[in-house]
Amino acid sequence: MEQHRTRTPQRRQPQQAPLSPPGGLGEAAAYPVPAGVGVAVAPGPAPRSRTVAPVVLALRRFPNPRLTGIGAGLFAALVMFLLACLDRLLLGSSEVVYGVLFLPVSALTALWVRPADLVTAPISVPIAFAVGVIPVAGGTGGFGGQTMAVVTALAVHAGWLYGGTLVAGIIATVRKVRHMRERQRHLARSGQGARRPRP
Repeated sequence: MEQHRTRTPQRRQPQQAPLSPPGGLGEAAAYPVPAGVGVAVAPGPAPRSRTVAPVVLALRRFPNPRLTGIGAGLFAALVMFLLACLDRLLLGSSEVVYGVLFLPVSALTALWVRPADLVTAPISVPIAFAVGVIPVAGGTGGFGGQTMAVVTALAVHAGWLYGGTLVAGIIATVRKVRHMRERQRHLARSGQGARRPRP
């Protein structure tokens, strides 16, 4: 008799998944995507929107003219003279109100003068104060009496004069420093662009 040998069935070992190459590509690199099939990319975190303060927005909307040195001086003198006339008509020549109004006019004069004439802002502001104080001084007795009244008003209210001049000087200095830094950055960028070799 023929002996029938019983064969034990061999167990199939489970197939191992292909190892993913280094670099964290995973199965996307093991199984290439055929051409024409889009791959969905998980959206990243949305960029944070930079909030701008309302004060900065209001300042950006504010007019920003560029006056010459003479134009800034004429602007300051004319505005101070008109404010002094209004002060005399409405408030009875209040020198304190005139001094308070002199500070924002000094700031605007220093802000609106062009960068080339920033030095003239602290010089034209005291002249504008002297021109505007004429209606407020209220002198009598002709030209001599009017002149003495103006000199007296300048001496008594020298604090407002120095304060407005200081405000104009600080603003002009800050603008000058910023203008010099921007100019240096522009020169540095242009120098780097010139040094780059052409491909």
